[in-house]
Amino acid sequence: MEVLNKFITIKRHIEGAPQESDFELKTESISLSVQAGSNDVIVKTFYLSIDPYQLNRMKSYSSSQKAHSFAVGIIPGEAIDAFGLGRVVASGHPGFEKDDLVAGVITWGQYSVIKGAVMLNKLDTMGFPLSYHVGIFGTSGLTAYGGFFQVCKPKKGEKVFVSAASGSVGNLVGQYAKLFGCYVVGCAGTKQKVKLLKEKLGFDDAFNYKEETDLKSTLKRYFPDGIDIYFDNVGGDLLEAAVFNMNTFGRVAVCGVISEYIDAAKRAAPDMLDVIYKRITIQGFLAADQMNVYADFLSTTADHLRNGKMEVLEDISHGMESIPTAFMALFSGDNIGKKIVQIAADV
Repeated sequence: MEVLNKFITIKRHIEGAPQESDFELKTESISLSVQAGSNDVIVKTFYLSIDPYQLNRMKSYSSSQKAHSFAVGIIPGEAIDAFGLGRVVASGHPGFEKDDLVAGVITWGQYSVIKGAVMLNKLDTMGFPLSYHVGIFGTSGLTAYGGFFQVCKPKKGEKVFVSAASGSVGNLVGQYAKLFGCYVVGCAGTKQKVKLLKEKLGFDDAFNYKEETDLKSTLKRYFPDGIDIYFDNVGGDLLEAAVFNMNTFGRVAVCGVISEYIDAAKRAAPDMLDVIYKRITIQGFLAADQMNVYADFLSTTADHLRNGKMEVLEDISHGMESIPTAFMALFSGDNIGKKIVQIAADV
């Protein structure tokens, strides 16, 4: 059986902020059958994770440059791979059967042919909505949990600053930190988001960074006794200001530097004397580094949700055609929580 498969690709490499004109909706005819023993799996997409790091994969790099991404670059015209979930419609792999729910690396398409079923896993919903498994139970959740507990190594009562705190990772870091017993302040880009951080997510305080003219003074105001932990999703001026206000033996977990993704001129230049004399640890990390706490992450987060101790923030768009707009929203600050695109319903 053959079907027409719609998928999203880039027309060209992207420099700066992504635009609608950079993307193209393409259609191809694919077979929904595989040969037995091929180890290939065909997945019908239900939900896709939309993540800002993908922009780094869409850039062009000369032979003298290195792609600053843990994943390979995206070739214009080809389907874009991304984390998502769906249902198996055909399998030549002994580990998967037709109708299995799966999560892993699929594509920005209605269907994905996964050669060798690489980076694909059967999905246990644990009784939660499917969308949770591309957000709070997906890479965003593991990044937040592993980054906070393994990289930041918190102690109860410590003072924590989270940038992009209403985003897919930041909102979870703040919630984990509060549940652990830390004092937490977040920043976001609108009054609505600031209100949400304080009133819905339980942050001790929050501020709109766009309303501040001197971020070093701002952080001094919110952390008069200094910052112990900074969970960085932004880089740039916020990283510089956080380092300026860090306490001795402070820890900085560098999860993302979204301010640099579209403007390299905003690259951070923290005061390295502060880093030396305060003995500050600045560590970059990836979700893949945190797999040793994956089981703890799932069970702890599931318990928090069942006990009503955590909130889930999702921003869900619908349909293949919405993917470019959903992706662009990440760089204009339009989304709140995890940005997800629903491609099809689980029927």
